Amino acid sequence: MKKLLAVVAAVAAFSAQAETLTVAATPVPHAEILEFVKPALAKEGVELKVKVFTDYIQPNVQVAEKRLDANFFQHQPYLDEFNKAKGTDLVSVAGVHLEPLGAYSSKYKKLDELPSTATVVIPNDATNGGRALLLLDKAGVIKLKDNKNILSTVKDITENSKNLKFRELEAATIPRVLTQVDLALINTNYALEAKLNPEKDALVIEGSDSPYVNILVTREDNKDADAVKKLVTALHTPEVKKFIEEKYKGAVKPAF
Repeated sequence: MKKLLAVVAAVAAFSAQAETLTVAATPVPHAEILEFVKPALAKEGVELKVKVFTDYIQPNVQVAEKRLDANFFQHQPYLDEFNKAKGTDLVSVAGVHLEPLGAYSSKYKKLDELPSTATVVIPNDATNGGRALLLLDKAGVIKLKDNKNILSTVKDITENSKNLKFRELEAATIPRVLTQVDLALINTNYALEAKLNPEKDALVIEGSDSPYVNILVTREDNKDADAVKKLVTALHTPEVKKFIEEKYKGAVKPAF
């Protein structure tokens, strides 16, 4: 009985001392990676709470408004554009992994099979939309005015030999219309949620030279917080690298 009381007291003492860190994340792979590091953080006195989102707006809004401590779902170009558009001061504290964006089709096996006036869907946010167009430019499907401009839009297409018809949708919704269109440019996190295998199913996919590393983000006034630093350390371990490599089998690549 005394031993039981001692254990209960120890648990209560730990709970009282543990610092809570609440992090927003999209479901796959971000939330899964965070769940994996929970035990390591607990040993460091940090209780990690993961709040799952399926959009790219609220995670930043809620961190900026101090409703959440940090988020893990985006890359630096997206963060830069968000800060510029919203007047926020969010900062990256760690790069974790790369999710290559790919082009998918339920109707065709190769890009050169796309017919004239085929419908192509790309993300409607500036950075991922530009990213999709850059991938299509690199694959020779279209030509852009500047193939290094990450904020390229459909208006910047200078050559479109097949007269492809572009539609822009919220990134999270694109997998749902895959069977209704000819080609869909899908972020890997949403592709994985839709049970697509980027390594096998994508007609074309970004290479390892992609600048779109996914990052852990917080506010400027929170970047040096002890709990945030401990999370960064926990994410940059050989164990996390092995977890990413084994679980996602190349669809998600460690960036540390």
